[in-house]
Amino acid sequence: MIIYNVTVKVATDTHLEWLSWMREEHIPAILRTGLFHDFRICRLLEQDDQEGPTYAIQYFTDSLENYNTYQEEYAQGLRQRGYDLFGDRFIAFNTVMQVV
Repeated sequence: MIIYNVTVKVATDTHLEWLSWMREEHIPAILRTGLFHDFRICRLLEQDDQEGPTYAIQYFTDSLENYNTYQEEYAQGLRQRGYDLFGDRFIAFNTVMQVV
C-alpha cells in the first residue's frame, strides 16, 4: 500500500474554514479521481501552534502508478483551488510512503 501524505500548517484565523473545505470539497474531489480508496486527517500534537495548527492528511492507494497518475493529471488543479481560497494562510509539503 502507498500513502500520499500532505502535511499542512494553517494560520489560526483560517484553520476551521480550511478544515471544513478539506472535509467537504477537497478530499471528496481527490477520492472522486478513483485513484485513492481511503483517507485520514490527523492533527499533529506536540507542535508549536502559535501560528496555527498542523495537520497531516493521508490518502491511501494500492500502487505507485495510481499516485503518479494523480500527480500528472489532477494534483495541480486540485491544489490550485486551495491557493485560490486561502492564499498564503497555509504552507504544505508532501511525502509518499510505502507500508512495509
